[in-house]
Amino acid sequence: MPLIILTGLPTSGKSHRAAQLHTYLSERIASSHPPSPYRLHLVSDETQSISRTVYDLDPSSLPAHVRSTNASEKDARASIYGAVKRVLSPKDIVILDGMNYIKGWRYQLHCEAKNLATPSVILQIGCPVDKARSINEQRLQSPDERTEGYSTGNWDNLVFRYEEPNPMTRWDSPLFTVIWDDDDEQAKRVYEQIWDTIAGEGSKKKIQPNKSTVQRDKDPGGDYLYVLEKETQDIVKRILEQQAEAGEGGTARLPKVNGMDGGEELVLELPGRKLGLPQLQRYRRAFVGLNRGGIGLEGVGKLAAGRLRESFVGYLNDAFEKDG
Repeated sequence: MPLIILTGLPTSGKSHRAAQLHTYLSERIASSHPPSPYRLHLVSDETQSISRTVYDLDPSSLPAHVRSTNASEKDARASIYGAVKRVLSPKDIVILDGMNYIKGWRYQLHCEAKNLATPSVILQIGCPVDKARSINEQRLQSPDERTEGYSTGNWDNLVFRYEEPNPMTRWDSPLFTVIWDDDDEQAKRVYEQIWDTIAGEGSKKKIQPNKSTVQRDKDPGGDYLYVLEKETQDIVKRILEQQAEAGEGGTARLPKVNGMDGGEELVLELPGRKLGLPQLQRYRRAFVGLNRGGIGLEGVGKLAAGRLRESFVGYLNDAFEKDG
C-alpha cells in the first residue's frame, strides 16, 4: 500500500489534516467488506519525538559553518526515513506528516516506495503565507506546549526554502490539495479521491521497480563512489572546455560514455552567464552528496557510468533553469 506524503508551509494545518485523513482511512478500512488487509500508520516529527528547533537555520542565531552542515535536520530526516522504511510495505498505508519541503527528499521517498512496488501520493495543504505566519505568531504567544510554534527567523527561513510540489514530475504525482479553510465535507471528497487512487479502481496499475529505484551497490565497472567522482569530474572539465566556444546561453554537447566522442551525446543548456570552476564544483558536490545517500537519491540503484553522466547532466539542466 502506498505512502501518503503531506507537504505545505510550516503552521499551515498539516498535522490537523493528517489526523483527519488518518481517521477517514481508519473508518474505511474498518468498514470494508470483505475485511481489508491494510494496516495504517502515521509517522511525523511528533511520533519520533523530534523538536521543531532541529530545522532552525536562522542566520541570526546560528553561525555559517553550523548552517552549512545542517546536521540536526539531516539527523531528523534520517530518523523519519527509518521510521517510514520500517513499516512501508504492500499491505501498509503510511501517512507521513511534515513539511517535506525539499523536492529531493520527496524524490527519495518516492524511490523507496517504488522499490517496494507500491505507489506514493502527495497531499499538499494550501495556505496563504500571511495566514500561516499569523498562526505561528499565535502559537508563539500560547502557553500550550502542544501547539509549539517556530521561532520567527526559523519560520521565515523554512518558507524561503520551501519547494512547491510539481505534478509534472513523477515523484510529486499524483498530487492532491486541501486548502487550509476547506470544510470537512470538501476535505472528505479529497480523501475519497486518495482512497480510490490507493485502494480502489485507481490502484490497479502495477508499480514496477526499475533501475533508478532498486537499492544500489557497487557499479560493475569499479567502486561506485570512485565512478561517481570520476564521471562528474569529467563532465565539469568538458563544460569548461566547451563554454568558451558555446558562449553564454549556448549548449554543451557531452559524450554519454566517457572517452567515446562522436557517439551518443547529452545536451546541456548553458545559462546566460559564464560558469566558473568553483560554481560548477559546488553543483557537482551537491549531486555527489545526493547520490551518496543524502536527501535526494538514497534509493538509486546500480547505475552504470553512462547513466550517472546522464543523471548529472539532467541535474545541471534543472539547476541552471531554477537559478535563472
